[in-house]
Amino acid sequence: MSRIGKKPIEIPNEVEVNVDANNLVSVKGPKGQLSFQFKNIVNIDRQDNQLIITRNSDSREQRAHHGTTRAVINNMINGVTKGFTKELEIKGVGYRATLKGNILNLTLGKSHPEDVEIPEGITVEVPKNTVIIIKGCDKQLVGEFAANIRKLRAPEPYLGKGIRYKNEYVKIKEGKTAK
Repeated sequence: MSRIGKKPIEIPNEVEVNVDANNLVSVKGPKGQLSFQFKNIVNIDRQDNQLIITRNSDSREQRAHHGTTRAVINNMINGVTKGFTKELEIKGVGYRATLKGNILNLTLGKSHPEDVEIPEGITVEVPKNTVIIIKGCDKQLVGEFAANIRKLRAPEPYLGKGIRYKNEYVKIKEGKTAK
């Protein structure tokens, strides 16, 4: 039995959870609304203020989906109550970020600035021109958007210039030495 999958999920008072017969789970809370369609190989049952996920057999596919389904539903509930945040830092001379409406403008040492459109359901803040804060209720969407921004100029190992997550350690290599 999956250690994560067999834990019940507590539903807070301010969150409304609906489970469809086709395993469509809809979660609505103060920060937003999320829904996800799960496979019918796991059963999602609501008992009072808890969700319990069970599986029908011990097949490999059902064991794999058991813990994953529970984790995704738990992240949905945490997202609509607390939300998720990713913070990025920009290091490098002349590297900066600005916010223009729904467009994140990044100057990253290339011949042209990069314009990144902010997807729906995500809010982006730029308190300083070297810090980007990404917030949203969907954990997967927040993480994917942060990874796509970081991918535009990943930190390089010789000077450490680029976009990195807050508190990410980048090991700096030693350059060439003259004989």
